[in-house]
Amino acid sequence: MQKVIVYLDDPGYARQRLAGAGGPGTHWVLVACAPRMTQRISKWVSHSARENWRTRWASKLFQQLVPFLEGRGDEVTPVLARGPLPELTRALMAQHQTESVLDARRPRQGGPGDRGHWAPGALMGLGALLFLACDF
Repeated sequence: MQKVIVYLDDPGYARQRLAGAGGPGTHWVLVACAPRMTQRISKWVSHSARENWRTRWASKLFQQLVPFLEGRGDEVTPVLARGPLPELTRALMAQHQTESVLDARRPRQGGPGDRGHWAPGALMGLGALLFLACDF
C-alpha cells in the first residue's frame, strides 16, 4: 500500500490535485494547514478560541475531502497541523514509513511564483534606472 502525506488548505484545489494522483488503495495522510491569523487578530482572541477555530476549520475541510477519497477505495488519516511543517513532516514520515509528500495547498497570489504582477521594489529600481539613463 502506497502512503502519501498531503498538505492542503483548500478542498476544491486539493481535489483537483488528488484526482489523478495515487493508485488503487492508497493511504492518504491529509494534513490540514489552517490559514494564519494576523497579529492584530491574535491580540484579541484567546489561544483556546484560536485552537477551536482551527479544529472547526479542519473538520469542514476533511468533511469535503475524506468521502471523495474513501469513495475511491483509499484509506484516509486526517491530521491538523499545529506547529512548524518541517517538524511535523519528519514525525509523520517516521510514523507512517513513507517518503512521499505532496503539497496540494493553493498557491498564494502575489507570491514568488506569481509572474503576473511587478513587485514594488522592482518598479522603483526600474524607475531609478530610467532616471539615470535620462541624465546622460
